[in-house]
Amino acid sequence: MDCMREQVTTLGELRASDWQSKSVKEEVRQNLIKKIKADEPIFSNILGYDNSVIPQLQNALLSKHDIILLGLRGQAKTKILRQLTVLLDEYMPIVRGSEINDDPFNPISKYARELVDEKGDDTPIEWIHRSERYGEKLATPDTAVADLIGDIDPIKAAAEKLTLANENVINFGLVPRTNRGIFAINELPDLQPRIQVALLNIMQERDIQIRGFNVRIPLDVLMVFSANPEDYTNRGSIITPLKDRIDSQILTHYPKELDTGMKITDQEAWISRDSAIEVTVPSIIKELLEQVAFVARESEYIDQKSGVSTRMTITAMEQLVSAAERRALTNGEENTTVRITDVFHILPALTGKLELVYEGEQEGALNVAKHIIGKAIKKTFAQYFPDPAEQKKSEENMYQPVLDWFADGNTLEIGDTISQDEYEQKLKSVEGLASLVDGNSLLDKSSNKFVLMDFVIEALHQHSMVGKEDLDNVRSYSDMLGSMLGSIDDLDDFDDFDK
Repeated sequence: MDCMREQVTTLGELRASDWQSKSVKEEVRQNLIKKIKADEPIFSNILGYDNSVIPQLQNALLSKHDIILLGLRGQAKTKILRQLTVLLDEYMPIVRGSEINDDPFNPISKYARELVDEKGDDTPIEWIHRSERYGEKLATPDTAVADLIGDIDPIKAAAEKLTLANENVINFGLVPRTNRGIFAINELPDLQPRIQVALLNIMQERDIQIRGFNVRIPLDVLMVFSANPEDYTNRGSIITPLKDRIDSQILTHYPKELDTGMKITDQEAWISRDSAIEVTVPSIIKELLEQVAFVARESEYIDQKSGVSTRMTITAMEQLVSAAERRALTNGEENTTVRITDVFHILPALTGKLELVYEGEQEGALNVAKHIIGKAIKKTFAQYFPDPAEQKKSEENMYQPVLDWFADGNTLEIGDTISQDEYEQKLKSVEGLASLVDGNSLLDKSSNKFVLMDFVIEALHQHSMVGKEDLDNVRSYSDMLGSMLGSIDDLDDFDDFDK
């Protein structure tokens, strides 16, 4: 192709080459067929859709369909649409100077037609990269027909001394400028109905009409859209005639497995930083963080119509790492490991992205977020340890040595910024705690042992076996009875939250 671009610079040379003119949908179809035959991935860094969204998308593109991706926020809809350009030819010839990527063999604009009539085989052509053949518009209430389709330009007419009846005074909008390419409209329901009507001709008759002109300009565009489900938003809807003209509607979804969600967070979050501090995130903390999103997506206190975006776990992971990084900087340490303490520093990432069913005061959102973290800790704990409530009924309660240690009047205070040495010494002091971790074959032994010990203490608190008070930046664990006689923190207020 590079050789052809260098050698083919006129219409005559293009005719003599083996290049063939084809519609953009046929081009996408042919390139998709090649990728499927070669077993090449179509999308990069798109996880969890291999058996759902991607096969449906392939079927739609093989059918030469215009498509809409319908799903809640944070489901990679825009990311998928932008990657569709990989299915275009790397370079494509156009009539040089054309505003709407005129096909040299089939020019449609007045400018290109006149140039080809005048110069014939000497008509100059240029090659554009596939990245230049993708257009995108975020649907906003102020979007006008002129933005998408075009309008007459009186300034252009005056500058070139043309009448407003001259076709050359048309100022083409975004869609015509993406002729022979892919055009995406994000959040389609936000587009006002009268603007959606302007798209009907493009979707069916494949042409545009500019006001003041009787001419129709046939376009060759693959139209793709994204939207939240209509009944999930109060901001607008897709008009029925337009919906009818969109050939394929493909539903996206959140990760169905915890492991997939963890991979997405690992891939997207800024974890490996250009910093003198090396921060390690244990696998159990990664699992816990993803479990927070899964719990939130099932919570009756969260507005499921708004969804719980995967961006929440991404930003939460970044805050988690930053909390550990800040502690290492405070203590002059070169490396550190994320702790349970750091998990509660992700609250700003949660409260900013969780939409409550009943919007109350900010304190309510904070308590709901803490409650969700608590439930996630209990769910993660259940994957590796027996239920403390069931163990309590047993004659050989594996947690009893730890509970007895607290019952003897001992307390465990872990500050947010204590050094690694002090952190380890405090956890070592709890009798029976180390053996709970050492004797568990399900745990990832490559994880920091003391983080696992810390996790056990917090989980016992979530199961109402150990009391806890948050004193500024210190977590103080004690015997449950003693804690009940003292002050109770916000999380304890939610012990019966979901009963």
